[in-house]
Amino acid sequence: MTDSATHRAIDAVWRIESARLIAGLARMVRGDVGLAEELAQDALVAALETWPDNGVPDNPGAWLMATAKRRAIDRLRRHTLQARKHEEIARELEEVQADTALAPEAAADDDIGDDLLRLVFVACHPVLSMEARVALTLRLLGGLTTDEIARAFLVPEPTVAQRIVRAKRTLADAQVPFEVPRKEELAERLTAVLGVVYLIFNEGYSATAGDDWMRPALCEEALRLGRVLAELTPAEPEVHGLVALMEIQASRAAARTGPSGEPVLLLEQDRARWDQLLIHRGLAALERAEKLGGAFGPYALQAAIAACHARARTAEATDWTRIAALYEALSQLTPSPVVELNRAVALSMAFGPATGLQLVDQLTGETSLQRYHLLPSVRGDLLYKLGRMEEAREEFLRAATLTRNEREKTLLQERAAACAANVN
Repeated sequence: MTDSATHRAIDAVWRIESARLIAGLARMVRGDVGLAEELAQDALVAALETWPDNGVPDNPGAWLMATAKRRAIDRLRRHTLQARKHEEIARELEEVQADTALAPEAAADDDIGDDLLRLVFVACHPVLSMEARVALTLRLLGGLTTDEIARAFLVPEPTVAQRIVRAKRTLADAQVPFEVPRKEELAERLTAVLGVVYLIFNEGYSATAGDDWMRPALCEEALRLGRVLAELTPAEPEVHGLVALMEIQASRAAARTGPSGEPVLLLEQDRARWDQLLIHRGLAALERAEKLGGAFGPYALQAAIAACHARARTAEATDWTRIAALYEALSQLTPSPVVELNRAVALSMAFGPATGLQLVDQLTGETSLQRYHLLPSVRGDLLYKLGRMEEAREEFLRAATLTRNEREKTLLQERAAACAANVN
């Protein structure tokens, strides 16, 4: 294997194994995720130094874990005078290494699933800001570099690096335990975790800024995290609901952009380009959520809405009455102006644009929507359907000034121009 091929293999192994490695190490060093990541990076450096000459091991994950443990013992022993805790950890690691005879093939840990789940809850801990949770999750659980995270979110690399450093310091200062939350805290904390994963997915699905309509790598990473979380928490219906929602939405990716990368709206998409495997996986995840019983949560409800679109062979065959009812249920469960705006769209499709416009007009005074570009965009679309072209043109132009995504801005300006052409 050439050096370049080996380096590609190392990169692939790191993406697959880094979260498991950091999670296992974090348990061993008593929840210090900063130290755990440093030790994992030490193991990665060792792989980069060793594997090009010796080849990729049969069990690369176990090799990395065994190497990280040896590096941990060396490092911690050097700091015994600074911290007695490090001496204790080093002694415990030596005992583990003795049990496995330092054999890489025997170094995998049986409770890695529990460790991963602990790492998820630590990375998404409420003591961190949302920006920090996202960056730390992508770093620790996604194996992304600071440069990759920065490029994905269109922010300077030093900004991401600072967020990650501050997040680790905050976790250490707050003495956040490396554990799954207690039962009474689990639901709230799990909601926070799902929120982080879906924020990552949404940023990939509809980029808030920049020149691209989508960033598929973020969607793929969020989907991977969601699937892992579903395996770790099989009895949580909302986890399966979120996975279902992301699978079905991701199925439309190929149809959401045209030949030049321009946006293609849902009702105009070529449904033959929707990924049927992802739809099947999404519907299966939704079925798992249903079988667990109880009322649907917000993600499962949104997944049920997405399923209505997925099951419709054509845009005209969409069951908009059911979608409107599902949005009504979502509005009752989690009231918000954004949900109401989506419900207005569903009502307009089910009962006519005038019905939808009536609800949208009630939302124009909502403070939280004043800078939300989709409000004038939706209003413009309804006015266009009602033949009120000049008013529609003004709404599309206003929406274009509010969006920070260049592709979306161009689409809105084109729609405004179409209104002007119809006026003339």
